[in-house]
Amino acid sequence: MKLFNYSELTANDIQKLVQRNVDPANEIRGIVEEVIDQVQQNGDSALYDYASKFDKVQLSNLYLDKADLEELAESVSAEQKEALQTAYNNIHKFHRAQLKAEDKVETMPGVTCWRELRPIEKVGLYIPGGTAVLPSTFLMLGIPARIAGCREIVVCSPPQKNGKVNAFIAYVSLLLGIEKIFLIGGAQAIAAMAYGTESVTKVDKIFGPGNQFVTKAKTIIQSTTTTAIDMPAGPSEVLVIADESATPAYIAADLLAQAEHGIDSQSVLVCTSAKIAQETMAQVEKQLPTLPRAEIAKLAIDNSYIVVTSNLEQAMDFSNEYAPEHLILATERWKEITGFIVNAGSVFLGNLTPESAGDYASGTNHTLPTSSYARAYSGVSVDSFVKKITFQHITREGIQNIGPSVEILAELEGLHAHRNAVSIRISPPTP
Repeated sequence: MKLFNYSELTANDIQKLVQRNVDPANEIRGIVEEVIDQVQQNGDSALYDYASKFDKVQLSNLYLDKADLEELAESVSAEQKEALQTAYNNIHKFHRAQLKAEDKVETMPGVTCWRELRPIEKVGLYIPGGTAVLPSTFLMLGIPARIAGCREIVVCSPPQKNGKVNAFIAYVSLLLGIEKIFLIGGAQAIAAMAYGTESVTKVDKIFGPGNQFVTKAKTIIQSTTTTAIDMPAGPSEVLVIADESATPAYIAADLLAQAEHGIDSQSVLVCTSAKIAQETMAQVEKQLPTLPRAEIAKLAIDNSYIVVTSNLEQAMDFSNEYAPEHLILATERWKEITGFIVNAGSVFLGNLTPESAGDYASGTNHTLPTSSYARAYSGVSVDSFVKKITFQHITREGIQNIGPSVEILAELEGLHAHRNAVSIRISPPTP
């Protein structure tokens, strides 16, 4: 990990540091646009071809049905089922509380306005399955979709070498009551759900994280189709803010936990002294060789860095510029600085709150904005799966009260038909 001193960084230096996952030559865009075009033109045929080309699997069918999923789920142990059920329960409890009816508001006598929720009818869930299979992501997306009441849930996940999905993905599908999983990965899965094919239903909104190709596909289809996306959720990242009250071994474990996601993941430490940086790096060197995914984690760590600041306030300034997906406050003083957080996807407070807890089972959602998109996007929630429709009702008293203001505003904008739509109700013409 490279080491930087905050006091020596210019504003331009900081902007370069916080920039990530760029595609300056549009190489990724070019590949993704070709994939999208092929799926749009050739449908299922292109999906079979890409399974062979990218996943190295010759598929006889593009999906697994309920019987296939039940058979796969049989290999999940009782202990593993219990852990998945605990995660399901906590995530469901946290997200169920988000589904609330709003009060009606009488803006003036006789004029009542309110909002009601309606589920998005057809949603697509992308569950990554590259170097790591993520049943936790299936829970994070499927639970709020079910709570929201979405009528159709289309699930895509890359096939494994045996042409199936992981047994844990299969078991989660049973927990969620989802009876079909499409064996489609990468940008081609996003394209299939955005445009529809002979087998895959076109959806209204696509959810789920992925690599740079998946993220690029989501951003492209958002601007070229009527299908919406949850957010640009790309390669994962964590930023840890630490002071002298932190435990270097914990910090190192958190940095490595993020790094093992993939070689394009990023782990950033912002700490208040060079001593913390040195001790943490020593722990990284100690813990890294023990990891089964050490090779992947090492490449991600090599792409990461440390910034040494004079105090926590400077650390928070840098964090807000970075706008991390995950922000860990590894300090006993976290209560003093949470109010200064402006940009972050999800925050983990204190030395005993690892980001792993939020990834799996605390209840919060782990599908979060990356690459500085936390400046404008929130993480996935039940709200992501619903539309909020406004309603209004005006009584005879109400039209008399609000009418004159509407007439004046319509006239000053030169929209006389708008004015007349009110005037005719205030003073109906004589028959």
